[in-house]
Amino acid sequence: MQVTVSPAIIKGTVTANPSKSAMQRAVAAALLAKGKSIIRNPGLSNDCLAALEVAENLGAKIKREYDHFEITSNGVAPFYDEINCGESGLGIRMFTPIAALSSLPITIEGHGSLTTRPMDFFEEVLPQLDVKCTTQGGKLPLHIQGPLQPKNITIDGSLSSQFLTGLLMAYGAAAENVTITVTDLKSKPYIALTLQLMAHFGVQVEEKNFETFHFGKQQAYNACDYTVEGDWSGAAFLLVAAAVAGKAEVQHLNTSSAQSDKAILEALEKAGAQMMSGVFTVNIEKGGLNAFEIDATDCPDLFPPLVALAANCNGTTKIKGVSRLAHKESDRGLTLQEEFGKMGIKIDLQGDIMLVHGGTGIKGAHVHSHNDHRIAMACAVAALTADGPVIIDNAEAINKSYPEFYDHLELLGGKVAVTV
Repeated sequence: MQVTVSPAIIKGTVTANPSKSAMQRAVAAALLAKGKSIIRNPGLSNDCLAALEVAENLGAKIKREYDHFEITSNGVAPFYDEINCGESGLGIRMFTPIAALSSLPITIEGHGSLTTRPMDFFEEVLPQLDVKCTTQGGKLPLHIQGPLQPKNITIDGSLSSQFLTGLLMAYGAAAENVTITVTDLKSKPYIALTLQLMAHFGVQVEEKNFETFHFGKQQAYNACDYTVEGDWSGAAFLLVAAAVAGKAEVQHLNTSSAQSDKAILEALEKAGAQMMSGVFTVNIEKGGLNAFEIDATDCPDLFPPLVALAANCNGTTKIKGVSRLAHKESDRGLTLQEEFGKMGIKIDLQGDIMLVHGGTGIKGAHVHSHNDHRIAMACAVAALTADGPVIIDNAEAINKSYPEFYDHLELLGGKVAVTV
């Protein structure tokens, strides 16, 4: 699909899409619980739908209603010996330890960029927990056979916090008097979100400095009612759109959320956007925008909207955390450099630092998403203040996380033309 976004003035009100991070965790917790859980305001992105399918294959019964999902489970009891996590990095890293709670041999697959992401973490860690595990040279498919036996273990948290999320959730269903110790943990806010959601489903973890996670007496997940909050990673693009091209109100955003991408508010404030935050809404308006500095190590998904913001700021913006971008849907550092370069924005990559030379004017251009949802959205936002239309190839990549994005951009006054 090809989408053309033309320069436009942004104005209006929109409701943020549901958080796929919270939705996927809620689906996993509902699978681990015994009884019927209700997930309200559910996400329907590709990653969320893949999580529902995995939960179903691992034993849950899922009923879709108009505005919620009913997930009935008796714990992990696989119906099949294979699960497919689609293209979700969180999905495969979270559900693999959960699937390993079963004694059934299971093959875990994925597609797209997931087939190139490193999976050797599981080969190193799962055998320490009595789980047989093999990969194809550190890549998919994964072959596992449990049951997983929670033990005291030390893991490296530098590649991704998502592996830890999976272990925490699996331990929550089976652990007793054991501790997970983590070194060099990245994306701590995502672990805070995991712990918050586990607590909602009745499992408490004693956490100290995001270095040790202790499980005391054995616990069980409780089936319950859960409402998925708005997604800060998707809303970041709408907030940036308003900051560079007009004004808008984005609703259903929890400003007390544990989501790490809430840090977009810090960036917008530093850049000089006019902003007013409520408890569940953010009002933002264009101001005189200047270059800023921010550390995005714990929120790497913010790089694309941050670059779209920086392109509109006078001066050179400095963003730290480039090392977190290599194993995303694309190598995002290089992809942002290439695609924004087509639009006349110079980006330098210096080790863990990205320098964005903004205020030089954004040019209309023909760009490509590289099958990366966040690259497609960043290019669309940049187009709002370009000197001509920006044509985005492979624009359907947004379906991975935010299928309503172009509709929401139009709702705010964006000029979007779709060619199938």
